[in-house]
Amino acid sequence: MLGLRKVATRLPAKDLDRARAWYAEKLDLHPAEARPGGLRYVVGDGEFALFASAGQSDGTFTQMGFEVADLRATVAELRRRGVVFEEYDEPLRTEDGIATVDGNYPSKGRGEYGAWFRDCDGNLLGVGQPF
Repeated sequence: MLGLRKVATRLPAKDLDRARAWYAEKLDLHPAEARPGGLRYVVGDGEFALFASAGQSDGTFTQMGFEVADLRATVAELRRRGVVFEEYDEPLRTEDGIATVDGNYPSKGRGEYGAWFRDCDGNLLGVGQPF
C-alpha cells in the first residue's frame, strides 16, 4: 500500500530563512519549491522538506541520510564549508568523523562508511558510502 510512491523526509526548522541559508552555504542545496511555512528540496530520486516549527527534534538519532560515491571527499568538502562532524565511541566508533559499519545493508555491499553532522536546528543528518 505505501510502497507505491517515494518516501520524503520532513525536518523541523525554527527559522526557515536561516535554514535556507545554512543548507545553501553548507550543503549547496537549494529549494525546488517554497511555500509559506515550508521549503521542499529535491536530491537525486528523493526529496525532503523543511517546515517551520516551534518544536525541534532531540537530535539523538539520524533523521535523514545522503548516499555519496566518495565519503572521505564529501566529508572534506563539507568541513571546508564549516560543517562539524560528530565523533562516537559506542555503539559505533568514528575515526576523524567516519565510522565503518560492517554488514550494514548487505544488498548494497559488505557494509557502509558513515559520518554524521547537525544542521542549524540540531537535526542529525548522515552521509554514507556503501562498500
